[in-house]
Amino acid sequence: MAHSATVISATRSPDAKPFVAADVGGTHARIALMRAETPGKVAMLDFRQYACADSPDLSDIVAQFLRDSGAREADRAVIAIAGVLHGDELVNTNLPWPVSLSRMRHALSLRDLQLVNDFEAMAYATPYIDPAESVRLTGPATPLARGATLVIGPGTGLGAALWTPSRGAGVPPQVLATEAGHAALAPGNERELAIVGHFLRRWPHVDNERALSGPGLLNLYRCLCELDAAVPALASPAEVAQAAQNGADIQAEEALQIFCAMLGSLIGDLVLTFGAQAVYLAGGMPAHIKPFLLRSRFVERYLNKGVLRSVLEQVPVSVIDHGRYGLLGAAAWYLDRGENE
Repeated sequence: MAHSATVISATRSPDAKPFVAADVGGTHARIALMRAETPGKVAMLDFRQYACADSPDLSDIVAQFLRDSGAREADRAVIAIAGVLHGDELVNTNLPWPVSLSRMRHALSLRDLQLVNDFEAMAYATPYIDPAESVRLTGPATPLARGATLVIGPGTGLGAALWTPSRGAGVPPQVLATEAGHAALAPGNERELAIVGHFLRRWPHVDNERALSGPGLLNLYRCLCELDAAVPALASPAEVAQAAQNGADIQAEEALQIFCAMLGSLIGDLVLTFGAQAVYLAGGMPAHIKPFLLRSRFVERYLNKGVLRSVLEQVPVSVIDHGRYGLLGAAAWYLDRGENE
């Protein structure tokens, strides 16, 4: 599957030999064959998606892509992936297998292999997001001021990163990767207090991912069933989301309402913390629950910040389809700095 060239503002470019860019989450791995055409432009030559659970490790997925695409000459790769690289090992609880940088380099015989946090890569893609491909939840059509952009997304986990524009000639844009998913979950009403109290009896630290992720939605549903003395009838996040949107299960519908409300509250907190001027909501879940999200209490809770409500009203929040942006961001990161680190 060939794709047309895409403009990417890269300060450096490697040679024109194709390289692999991947965006790996807990459920799917999206992989593309990229080639730098001219300074500032990259072509996506091939794109494929794989189910992570179908492979014994990440090296196997990349090797399968190289076979499927016929790109045996590609000897460099950049992989956007959830987690934090601690020495040689990736720290991530949402992947179906461990990831070792040295073992991958050896297994794939690559000249160069780089890992970048998946939402750091997403943040690098923000200058290339087409507004026509997004759905605005709140705020003006365009930011009132040019400044930092927050990218956040619930999926298998919860990722977040901040993009800040160049502050002068010769100073490239900067990206701050965060672990906001592991910060403490903050309740906003008595029902949510009861949920957090229930979670604390199970886990000593209740972070945002316990509620604001695919597994978190299932946690919310099961908790509400227990609080309401109801028998859980649904066994997966997808089932909960579907039943909620169909109005087929009372606890499922409330679980998704609470999910959207707490997500809005968290995003409002992060906008105020970082002084963000725009927000892109990505990840696997928002695109699948978009109609529900639009009529939920997301915006109400996002704006519920007391005297600073008027500030948040000026910050646009939009939903984007993760899709190719993780790959474009990984390629942009690599072309700018990945191969030189």
